[in-house]
Amino acid sequence: MKKCCWLMVLMLLLLGCKGRKISMSGSDKVNADDFVEAFETVKLPYLVSDSVFSKKFNDSSLISYSVFTQFIPDTVISKHFPKGEKPDIYPLARISTEKKENYLVCDAVTDAKELVYLLCLNKENKFIASKLLFAYEKSLDYNSFAQIDNKLTITITHQHHNKDAELKYKKDAYVLTDSGRFMLILTESNEESAKPPDILNPIDTLPRKHKFSGDYIIDKRNLISVRDGKSAGSFLFFVHFEKDNGTCNGELKGKAKFLSANTAQYRGSTDPCTINFSFGNNKVNMKEVDGCGNYRDIKCFFEGTYYKKVTPKPKAIKKKH
Repeated sequence: MKKCCWLMVLMLLLLGCKGRKISMSGSDKVNADDFVEAFETVKLPYLVSDSVFSKKFNDSSLISYSVFTQFIPDTVISKHFPKGEKPDIYPLARISTEKKENYLVCDAVTDAKELVYLLCLNKENKFIASKLLFAYEKSLDYNSFAQIDNKLTITITHQHHNKDAELKYKKDAYVLTDSGRFMLILTESNEESAKPPDILNPIDTLPRKHKFSGDYIIDKRNLISVRDGKSAGSFLFFVHFEKDNGTCNGELKGKAKFLSANTAQYRGSTDPCTINFSFGNNKVNMKEVDGCGNYRDIKCFFEGTYYKKVTPKPKAIKKKH
């Protein structure tokens, strides 16, 4: 009788341990399956809106940045936040596909910023691709939401009322390609002037004392920003480009090392992405050497010649005699 009682106690303890939720808020290594299980399963169609920014999250659902980056490359989020900031991650939803892929929706939060991301993992729960859905824009009177339909088309909508109380909107629809990229398949807007959002340069305020530091441009939507590195042998850069009327875009932030007096190279730490930079005559030539598909659309590359933007000197203040 006593043995039976002990067996029942042990079974209850084992069941209790199995059902216990694994904490994701620390820095210990966790299982990929446990990471995915932290996201609540939802059915399609699924809608997430910017109302999530007013939600108070339970601390028990927190995924620390160190745990998050065990499965998702840190470049997915770091390119949208100032250097060194590590946002808290809160899981919002999980969608399992017929191919046994997992679409994960999460909220990345700091005191100053909040952004909603879509992440895609394959059937082995390894990272495939990511998409920024929308961000908290305090200065803009816009509503934003994203919908994933039954065919796994992701539609991101930004809308607002103009001065005449008319509803204006812009929709962008994406699908995940077989090559592992979210490709833009449709853009729709009823804005009088569909002005694209300003480019957010995360390294704009950093020092620019090196002779090659500065902003190199083709036009207002194509920029290479170069800033001083920790030593003369390296520099920080931020690239944003838009081609084919905005249907083919790319963006990347990183550190490049000089190979010679005028040439430098960026090599990704978590992927094969390699880009060469060649400086001369107030311009820089950029050439993608190896697969940077995680940071651009499938039909375009990190390439082209950009010309250095002249920084106006501050006007001297005339002293009154």
